[in-house]
This record gives sequence, C-alpha cells and structure tokens, in this order.
Amino acid sequence: MQENKISCIIVDDEPFALELIQNYVSKTPFLELKGKCSNAFDALELLNTEKIDLVFLDIQMPELSGLELSKTISKETRIIFTTAFNEYALDGFKADALDYLMKPFNFEEFYNASLKAKEWFGLKRNKTSESTVTNDFIFVKSEYKQLKIKLNEVLYFEGLKDYIKIWLVNQPKAILTLMSLKSLEEELSESQFMRIHRSFIVALDKIEAVERNQVIINKQRITVAEQYKSKFQNFIGKNSI
Repeated sequence: MQENKISCIIVDDEPFALELIQNYVSKTPFLELKGKCSNAFDALELLNTEKIDLVFLDIQMPELSGLELSKTISKETRIIFTTAFNEYALDGFKADALDYLMKPFNFEEFYNASLKAKEWFGLKRNKTSESTVTNDFIFVKSEYKQLKIKLNEVLYFEGLKDYIKIWLVNQPKAILTLMSLKSLEEELSESQFMRIHRSFIVALDKIEAVERNQVIINKQRITVAEQYKSKFQNFIGKNSI
C-alpha cells in the first residue's frame, strides 16, 4: 500500500456487478483498483503477481466459490464479501472478512465498508505506535490512552471482529482495544501465547487444565477449535511427563 492508498481488486462473475463496484471504487479516493476478475482463477493469478491489500469478493461463483477462494488468500490481504444471498453472512464472518455487502448495495454502504478497510490498514501501518511488543509488555491504545500491558499478567486475548478484549490476572473487567487478533498474533511470542480458536489467543502458562477439547483459564472454558488442535496437542505432548 503506497501513499495511504489501498490497492484492491474486484472478483465477481456478474458483468454488471463488476462495472458497478468499479464505479464505486473510482469515487473512493483512498482506493486504488488493480484489476477486476470474472472468476476466482483469474483472481488467484492476479493475487500471486500483484500486492493486493483488499478484495471485493462475490461469494457465489461457478467452479470455485468466493468462500473457497478466501481460504487461499494471504492473511495480509483483507476481504469484503459481496453477495445476493444473506445465508452466507455467517460464513463470511467466519472467514474473518472485514465486512459483508448484501446486493444490491448503494454507494453509501460500499463506502462505509471501505472505511473499515481504511481504518484497519491505518492501524496496521501505525502499529509501532499503537501496539509495541517487547519481551515483557505491550502498549495498546484504549480510551484515548496508551496502556502498558504486562504480558505475564495476560490470561487470554478475545477477538470481537475488529476489537480485542484483553483479560488480565486479578482484573474482573477486560481492556478493549481496536485492532485485529491476526495482527496481534503475528507479534506475540509463540513460546508464550497460542491461538486455539478464531476468537482466542491464550497465555500458555495460565492454562490450569485441559479437559477434552477445552482449556480452563481462571475458571473460563475456551474451546480448542478443530483447525488449531494439532498444534495445541503438539504443545501438550512436548510438555507432558
């Protein structure tokens, strides 16, 4: 992303939708269109050759759907799903999409979704000032202040769309900060923290017990999701006697 512009592509098998979103992109000053694709395979080729920040992605497409394509896209590239079928909304959010636009959508709806992308990339660009990770602590922005969080006091991080709740030892109320769980995960030490669910990163030394497919931390039960089970079981195995 250069000069605060968000590079984007449009992926949709409907020619009218491609033209409409292209028109909306042209009216949005912080977006830079890098291409438009009528199928997921052309999009894959473009994603592999260009640095793309954002994809406006139709869900229902022949051969390879938008949801299937989203699983192959780098976590550095964010997605805004577009579809005419509202039953896909939950799947869209499970794919960690920034937003979900229901067709037919107008420019205001498109612009508001794009603003979420602008905010997210702004946080990422400024993460050295918004969240500085060292061996012992992090600084996070919360309620107009930079709060110092000692990592040895963290029980777990809970993701809520574009926000994170930080649960601390002896603190009944969580600290709320605007950032993504993905960006935080990239900065934390794997020897101290592990993501065990799409919404949770846990402090490994705060795990009190493991019961079936759940960990217990400070009386809170957190499920180990299927996609994280193998890595978590390896950790348990290495630390078992």
